[in-house]
Amino acid sequence: MDNKGFISIEYLFSLFILIIIALGVLFYASSAISSSLNIEDSVTHRLILDDVANQISQVNSNGVGYSKYVRLPSDKGYFEITVERNSVTMEYDEKKGETLMMFTNLNSKYKLVSGRGYMITKTSEGVVIS
Repeated sequence: MDNKGFISIEYLFSLFILIIIALGVLFYASSAISSSLNIEDSVTHRLILDDVANQISQVNSNGVGYSKYVRLPSDKGYFEITVERNSVTMEYDEKKGETLMMFTNLNSKYKLVSGRGYMITKTSEGVVIS
């Protein structure tokens, strides 16, 4: 039958196997890319969280009247940072990250939102974020 232009069964079977292998490779590649983008997003937000905690700790370790201005980025999506007593918590895209600040005494609970700037000031009562 090959002489008359018909496709052999072996050719169809090998083509079917190649398509299955190609689909498997595409699925694996898409999941690997998705995973790396998720990790990049988590690391970016973790760096922002650690930076805010470090800025608050720097202000706290200096004398009364010392202040620092912090601007939260808006190009990383919407997120909220909650600062209370000795912890800083970030919530974004149904994810949550937390870091602890040692020896920081905050009397109030502050909520910081992405895209805005905040002044962190050391007063005689403790650290104030406005």
